[in-house]
Amino acid sequence: MKTDTLTACAKLLIENKLTIAFAESATAGRIAADFSLQPDAGKFLKGGIVCYDACLKSDLLKVPQELIDTHTPESMEVTQAIASGLAGLIPADIHLGVTGLPAPGGSETEEKPVGTMFICGMLGERSIFSDRAVFEGSPEEIVQQTVAKVAVLIIRFLSAKAYTNNLDQL
Repeated sequence: MKTDTLTACAKLLIENKLTIAFAESATAGRIAADFSLQPDAGKFLKGGIVCYDACLKSDLLKVPQELIDTHTPESMEVTQAIASGLAGLIPADIHLGVTGLPAPGGSETEEKPVGTMFICGMLGERSIFSDRAVFEGSPEEIVQQTVAKVAVLIIRFLSAKAYTNNLDQL
C-alpha cells in the first residue's frame, strides 16, 4: 500500500484538528494499526475496536440483531451501525466502520463475492461517506486495498469544498 496516501490523510486530519476511531470487522485492526504508524498519530488517532465476531457487533456496538440477521454481518447497513455504535464507546470526531469479505466463509454470494468490502464514515451523527468496493487478490491484498480506500475516502471528504466551507456548522 502507498504510505503517502496514509500520510496525506493523517496530515489532513491534523490540519483540521479532527480525531478518528475505527470499528473494524474484516480488517481486524489493520486500519488502526496502519494509521498509528503515521507521523504524529497521537494528534488524530483515538483508537479502535475489532468486532470480527457478529456477537461483538450486537453486544458491544449495539447493532440490532435483526439488522445483522436481515442484512448479514457483512453489509452496508451493519457497517453504518457499527460506525454509529462506536461513538458511544470512543470519543472522536470521525467514527469509521468496516465490514466485508476478504476471504471465503462469510456471507458471500454471487452478488456479494469475496473481496466485497463496506466502509462507512460518520461525523457526529451524520454519515459523511459510505462505500462498497470489490477488490481482488489474496485476503492480505484485499485488506491492504481497503486501508488505502479508507484513506482516500477521508481525503476526499476533508478536501471537499462543502466540508471546508461548513466546518463550523458540523
